[in-house]
Amino acid sequence: MAILLLHDDELGWSASQFNATWPQTPWSAFRVPSPVGRRFSVASRGGAPAVDLQLGRTSRPCTSQCAKFGRHDHLRWQSEPGVLGKGVLQLPAGRRDVDLLGYHERVRGRWSWPALGGWVFGFANDPAGTGDGPPPAAVVFTLIQPRDGQDTVNGSVMLWREGRLVRHFPRRGLEVVVHDVLDRDQVVLVPPLARSLGTGPTAGVPRRLVIVARMGRDRLVLDFTARTAARIANPCELGIRPFSVHETLGTCRVDGLVSGNRFDFAAQGIVEFAGGAGTEGDRTPFDRCDTAGTGAGGGT
Repeated sequence: MAILLLHDDELGWSASQFNATWPQTPWSAFRVPSPVGRRFSVASRGGAPAVDLQLGRTSRPCTSQCAKFGRHDHLRWQSEPGVLGKGVLQLPAGRRDVDLLGYHERVRGRWSWPALGGWVFGFANDPAGTGDGPPPAAVVFTLIQPRDGQDTVNGSVMLWREGRLVRHFPRRGLEVVVHDVLDRDQVVLVPPLARSLGTGPTAGVPRRLVIVARMGRDRLVLDFTARTAARIANPCELGIRPFSVHETLGTCRVDGLVSGNRFDFAAQGIVEFAGGAGTEGDRTPFDRCDTAGTGAGGGT
């Protein structure tokens, strides 16, 4: 199953159905030993939306992280910011030439709903770079929330400088706060066929997410405010209830003091919340996240 999801500031969200065409061997920064660009082409069966990009890496990935939960489940993931994309987007309203700065991750393991519970991740690249090299700074945040057992909650905040990972804040050094929820009119259900799953009302999607990371004298603050979200409703592998992945777009402000050096930047960021597919009332993806399967993803 493959879904292509695009957002345009003027046109809003557009998505393929569950059967987007994609390369037999998907592009992955982890399979590319050099920054040489590779073609990445994914399209809706109807022709739009579609992307045809040359993707290239500018940064080094983090070390693989692993979380074990449930009886036999585990999850491993690696993150890499500063992915460059140059090419063409085919939107329902027409073609657009783009230069993009994004992120890529690889997720492996064995997990299922409802044991995993859900996840939250976000990233922001400092846009002040030259356009052909790594961003001056980049931040990635991850949090995994298994349904049972607080001791299995895992996550991290990672900081890159000029393409190199310079600080990894572990879960024990993180504080996570959400405030308010995004207006439901700003949350779009995709793909178009998602309504055929009998998807119930979504749980609230956090509008503001603040993460504070500390380790020794080092400190990093991410303050993300969402302005819009796409709710991807997926069929569940282990039952008839769908599960949701919310892709939220907004402004991320980053402020930090690392190794005695202070820095800050503001950028457009993406935060992904998995969960909230059912009718849990006022629960948010931080309270109950429903997910199944395996995958890899990224954003630009």
